[in-house]
Amino acid sequence: MTKWVYAFGGGAADEMTGDARALLGGKGANLAEMARLGLPVPPGFTLTTEVCTAFYANDRAYPAELEAQVEAALADLEKKVGKTFGDPANPLLVSVRSGARASMPGMMDTVLNLGLNDETAEGLAKLSGDRRFALDSYRRFITMYSDVVLGVSHSEFEEILERYKEENDLQLDTEITAEGWEEIIADYKAAVKSALGEPFPTDPRDQLWGAMGAVFGSWMNDRAVTYRRMYDIPASWGTAVNVQAMVFGNMGESSATGVAFTRDPSTGERAYYGEFLINAQGEDVVAGIRTPQCLTQTMREKMGDPAPSMEEALPVVYAELAKVFDTLERHYRDMQDIEFTVEMGRLWMLQTRNGKRTARAALKIACDMVDDGLITQEEAVLRVDPSALDQLLHPTIAEDYQRDVIAKGLPASPGAASGRAVFDSDEAEHRASLGEKVILVRVETSPEDIHGMHAAQAIVTARGGMTSHAAVVARGMGRPCVSGAGEIRIDAAAKKFTARGRVITDGDIITVDGATGEVLFGEAKMIKPELTGDFAKLMVWADGARRMKVRTNAETPADVQTAKEFGAEGIGLCRTEHMFFDADRIAAVREMILSEDQDGRITALSKILPMQRDDFAQIFRIMEERPCTIRLLDPPLHEFLPHNEEDVKAVSEATGLSGELLMERARALAETNPMLGHRGCRLGITFPEIYEMQARAIFEAQALVEKETGFKPVAEVMIPLVATAKELEILKVRVAAVARDVERETGVAPVYLIGTMIELPRAALRAGDIAAHAEFFSFGTNDLTQTTFGLSRDDAGKFLGAYLEAQIFERDPFVTIDQDGVGDLIRLGVERGRAARPELKLGICGEHGGDPASIRFCESVGLDYVSCSPYRVPIARLAAAQAALKARQD
Repeated sequence: MTKWVYAFGGGAADEMTGDARALLGGKGANLAEMARLGLPVPPGFTLTTEVCTAFYANDRAYPAELEAQVEAALADLEKKVGKTFGDPANPLLVSVRSGARASMPGMMDTVLNLGLNDETAEGLAKLSGDRRFALDSYRRFITMYSDVVLGVSHSEFEEILERYKEENDLQLDTEITAEGWEEIIADYKAAVKSALGEPFPTDPRDQLWGAMGAVFGSWMNDRAVTYRRMYDIPASWGTAVNVQAMVFGNMGESSATGVAFTRDPSTGERAYYGEFLINAQGEDVVAGIRTPQCLTQTMREKMGDPAPSMEEALPVVYAELAKVFDTLERHYRDMQDIEFTVEMGRLWMLQTRNGKRTARAALKIACDMVDDGLITQEEAVLRVDPSALDQLLHPTIAEDYQRDVIAKGLPASPGAASGRAVFDSDEAEHRASLGEKVILVRVETSPEDIHGMHAAQAIVTARGGMTSHAAVVARGMGRPCVSGAGEIRIDAAAKKFTARGRVITDGDIITVDGATGEVLFGEAKMIKPELTGDFAKLMVWADGARRMKVRTNAETPADVQTAKEFGAEGIGLCRTEHMFFDADRIAAVREMILSEDQDGRITALSKILPMQRDDFAQIFRIMEERPCTIRLLDPPLHEFLPHNEEDVKAVSEATGLSGELLMERARALAETNPMLGHRGCRLGITFPEIYEMQARAIFEAQALVEKETGFKPVAEVMIPLVATAKELEILKVRVAAVARDVERETGVAPVYLIGTMIELPRAALRAGDIAAHAEFFSFGTNDLTQTTFGLSRDDAGKFLGAYLEAQIFERDPFVTIDQDGVGDLIRLGVERGRAARPELKLGICGEHGGDPASIRFCESVGLDYVSCSPYRVPIARLAAAQAALKARQD
């Protein structure tokens, strides 16, 4: 019989074999592990991730044996704690929480204080001797259960609560008496009956199954689906459900709850970091409902917070907690994110997991742990998420910038960003999809805001602390965040906020500095980051571990220089057509296109030649002897012609040709499907003078730079869109002839290879034939994906979302290589190409070259290098190292 339920805590035997995290989820596995370490963990039991998988596979029906196993686990839990579920005299209350294999903070549902009704609430009041506490817990349960399980909005209960406080001139929930809670609970229950037409459920077992079903159901809610898509978490993993005996942080001044990190998750500093609240439950801290207090005295003094820290208010329990921190960090050999409760002076551990952190913190923690001997250099390389490095590769606010500070809050997630203020997550997502940079401004964020947070450049909240939802999620995403900016007064309906006497309306540009907690008016001046210290150290370790080289896709001197500074070992794709569009040469390009014979085209091309030669010379000077792959002209010629009256008039004046003739030529060149038309090597075949001019510009630039500098530039001349070996054979002969001419004229023998971009399925299939004439292949995965799927990357965005939602595509194939289809073509291209020419150099130059998942694939098929945009070069270096290390482990 399948075992669906596992117990933890209270002396539970270790029943696990195999991968505990895969079966019990991260939370369940870590609760069991903490209990095994002898830490104070309230006992409970875990319904495995396999229950979730079965639940969805069987139309949301549970396995037949589950009910009996839950009942047995519940009876065992009752024995451990000496309380009975549903007993009015001595009630057992439980929490019901999710726990996926990968951490998904706030994305799924939780229910606390489950098992309360009118009778058990009175029993809890007598047992505790504190009726106010019991009724406070009861109202929390009604609110949470109604929202999560019954679908009655949390705002319904907030309105009732706020109205009561206003009518009774109260500021804080803690000021409400037992009698007040009794009145509020009656209103809550009336609200549920009004909304649903039936009373709030009172049977504890019905409550339990309702809550467990809601948690399993939340695995497929919108925010969880969005989060999984963002972080590549498979839906097939499922979530576990953890049922745990309640401990209470809201039992008076000797009770508390908190969230803490064993190191600073923003900076990586070796200092305990966190927040707590006295007389509260965990939701109060993470939801930003109340402003929490600092964990340590040092943190409190640094923040200028007058409220006592936990270290000062509860020194004995704090000292015990500090020992737990050290135990857990040594055991897991990583920074831990911990949830704890103090019940009447007794510490209880509710969760530990590897903490979300900024890229800066990840680097520091990894490097420090290597220095401390906790982990190896290879483990440090594997610890840092390559995509997170993006946080470090972009500008920060210049020190000499005159800051116009409009508000200040907590520095919840470092980095800086500018954008237009928006007040709604849906609008943030929409405007970002149009290319607009936005800053999401909210009173507080909730898990429902995940899509808006992802779309925004940065986040600002008026409420919440350093461990609030906004702060934790922003750090995980690498978004700058200022939380708890209490001086901001937001009017979401009017789409504006006021602070320090100023009004900021929808669309106003603001800047967020997540390192200082400041919100500035206007767009701040930014400076480039310095990639030194821990970053440089980790990159040295990564470069020592990786096999593949990393190049860049770049054609402007500025981009080439940036990529070189980021560690690019060559250019994997220089798109020469980008140079053709420059204002100082487009007229000559158009003259060439409009010429009616070869002589006219050659005359026009002679004007472009010196410009192209200078382009390549600038690149070769920067790259010195690093290889530079230069793609000859690829797009169809009509793209260079004018398409509206204003452009036609300007070209007419520049060329002396009539506007009518221009439009006639544009119409003649127009194609029904230009992506599959007269472009790439087809231009070289029909207009050989174009490719000959470009080849001459490349080789003359090499000769020029070699004479100037003594370096011998290396050119890799790429013939695009080859489908047959004959195309490459013809064009290779012509390019080689130009090289001989330039050598004869300059006395300098150019160092070059001739190869092609594999971007058509036929080219991959006939790679053996093509390799007979190619010295290198570069897989152009942008077009190879388009031609394999029959998709246009310019238009597919209109429906790709629906395909991802329906799980037709697991990932966007233009972001991560489709390994089953496009990947098979690449494998064939590699195998057949190298079989024909063993020394064939192989790389990738599509946008996938900067995607860590795609880089792992490139390692698996044995490519020599990946090429990506300049700002993704460090990401690719680290991802290539991780791919190599994981390949060795396998």
